[in-house]
Amino acid sequence: MRPTRPTFRRPAAARTALALTALSLLLAGCGPGTATGSGSVGGSPSAASPSRGCAPPAELGAGDSGRTVCVAVGGVVRVDLDGSEARPWKPLAVSGAGLRATNSGLVLGRGDATGAYRAVAAGTARLASARPLCPTGAGEVSCAGLQEWSLTVVVR
Repeated sequence: MRPTRPTFRRPAAARTALALTALSLLLAGCGPGTATGSGSVGGSPSAASPSRGCAPPAELGAGDSGRTVCVAVGGVVRVDLDGSEARPWKPLAVSGAGLRATNSGLVLGRGDATGAYRAVAAGTARLASARPLCPTGAGEVSCAGLQEWSLTVVVR
């Protein structure tokens, strides 16, 4: 006969609290912040190296409206807003500093607004577009509402 070991199981509430604590610590390490220190590192960072606190953004779309994203100098921000012939997006408008339009290499569908922007200098830029809330057709009743889309890009 084999000796049995006593088993200890944490209650579900303790396991949940432990998991939430671990998740909070993980997310705190990923959040924005500033680092201070008096040390220096030799050489200069390359333009393509990611800046501290900036993750390269994936392709951004309509669901990203209102977000603020961070991109390192040399990085590229791509936006693809899927529209339709009845509800077309206006071309993307750029204001602020730090971004320069570049060839996105994408084929546009009717009503889409697509763009690619290279981060050329530190700064903050805003991308914006809008489209009708209701489809418009000849001889049909339509509304005058607009769906607005905007994104703030911080270049570091």
